[in-house]
Amino acid sequence: MRNLVLLPGFMLNHHLWDDMQPDLEALGALHFGDLGQEIGIRALAASVLRNAPERFVLFGFSMGGFVAQAMALMAPERVAGLALLNTSSRPQTERESAGTLAQIELAQRTPFKGLTSRALASSLHPARSGERALLERLQAMALANGKEVFLRQLQTLRDSDAESLQQLRCPVLIVSSDQDKLRSVEESEEMARQIPQSRLEIIRDCGHMTPMEKPQELAALIHDWMAQSAL
Repeated sequence: MRNLVLLPGFMLNHHLWDDMQPDLEALGALHFGDLGQEIGIRALAASVLRNAPERFVLFGFSMGGFVAQAMALMAPERVAGLALLNTSSRPQTERESAGTLAQIELAQRTPFKGLTSRALASSLHPARSGERALLERLQAMALANGKEVFLRQLQTLRDSDAESLQQLRCPVLIVSSDQDKLRSVEESEEMARQIPQSRLEIIRDCGHMTPMEKPQELAALIHDWMAQSAL
């Protein structure tokens, strides 16, 4: 039985994959990584590895993509294939770090009410940024994670193993979306240059939340990549 390990993004959970689940289940047994119990990319990677099957195809979305890169470098013998979805290999900038510290300070002294409307809207294609059903699904995941996970994930400052990505030997799929305001196509192109055997795909008319905005198109890319890579 083929195993698939799926990692969500910031303040998301396994429901990120709901619209893709039937297509993914056709490929193998699904295992959903928990990114809410540790602080730090490598600590999260080690935690997911402890609970993962012995060998698996790994999918990392957004923040989960950073964790997936760390996992593939920490345990290359266990990762049969790696899909990096709407993510990056760039480290956190000083400006981003300063903004994160301000968020942490505010969150520590106020009740948690989920993510702001602005943050939720910015994750979607502009034409869908007011789509109530999508926004409610995103907010429900954030609220389910709660304040403690919010604080832990805010403290997980992104580092970078970009120089080490050339060491990867498994098949790698990189997916970007042309209207993603959070992770750019340029960042995906950088990863593709860093990973010699990678395949880069760009999904059109889509924002950051590709698994929810374009689930069928993303699933078709994954099926094709896995077939061509003999995974």
